[in-house]
Amino acid sequence: MDGSIARPRPLLALGVRLLAALALATMGMLVKLAGERGAHLMELIFWRQLLTVVLLLAGLALTGRLAMLKTRRLPAHARRAATGLVGMVFTYGAVLLLPLTEATTLGFTAPVFAVLIAMALFGERIGRYRWAAVVIGFAGVIVVMQPFSGLHEGVTLTGVAVGLIAPFMVALISFQIQDLNTTENPWRIVFWFATLSLPVAALALPFVISAHDPVTWALIVGMGLVGALAQMLLTTSLRFGSAAVILLMDYTALLWASFYGYYIFDRAAPTSLWLGAPLIIAAGLLIAWRERQLARSRVRSGE
Repeated sequence: MDGSIARPRPLLALGVRLLAALALATMGMLVKLAGERGAHLMELIFWRQLLTVVLLLAGLALTGRLAMLKTRRLPAHARRAATGLVGMVFTYGAVLLLPLTEATTLGFTAPVFAVLIAMALFGERIGRYRWAAVVIGFAGVIVVMQPFSGLHEGVTLTGVAVGLIAPFMVALISFQIQDLNTTENPWRIVFWFATLSLPVAALALPFVISAHDPVTWALIVGMGLVGALAQMLLTTSLRFGSAAVILLMDYTALLWASFYGYYIFDRAAPTSLWLGAPLIIAAGLLIAWRERQLARSRVRSGE
């Protein structure tokens, strides 16, 4: 046995996801800084994936654990790589198109999209509690973005659309990772995602790459290192806990995004964000509570 099979450890999962939220917020800050200095979206994705592959190969080679990368589920990894690459495009795109706090807040709708995905793809019955959460979550989006009274500074409809597609992809990817975690270890999942998506990103590189100064390269390398760490933390958290519960820790990213937004980008979060974000977070909490109730019911019924 190579330790591939996931073992539920809720407290560990929550702690790891808490660190993942910090890493993701930091990566978003570095992506935005690098983008403002001329780095292209696809260039950032290429370097992020290349650094991940190099770091994993070097680390596992030095510790004599390269055999951990062997897999019998290459098609599943390929599907995860395809959706993951699309997800990265929209996640990075949201950070580049929107202020950091707004992009982060829209990302909190992932649990809401997870409910809709469970209904559409897996035929899961959605009751009144989770439907209420869906309504509350999107009401929060409307409050934050204020589309009917004029979008506030730095926010565009294109940015909002990209910012909503990103958490949809995150929710979809979470289901894929949970499935892979039943047979694969985190190193293997992250390695094959980066390896299979890297050639696609490389195809775009000749059309978007440009010369950068040392500071920009430092930001790109830092983004890649923090991104690799975030990917490992995210995958590990899903290995030890259910997506419905551990996604709650993602909300702490708003604190870090607000901190970075104010001290790095000299932009305080608007009042509408602090009014709407609690609605989006409440929707996630309601979904998590209901998922927990349903899980307990299934256990009692012997399913």
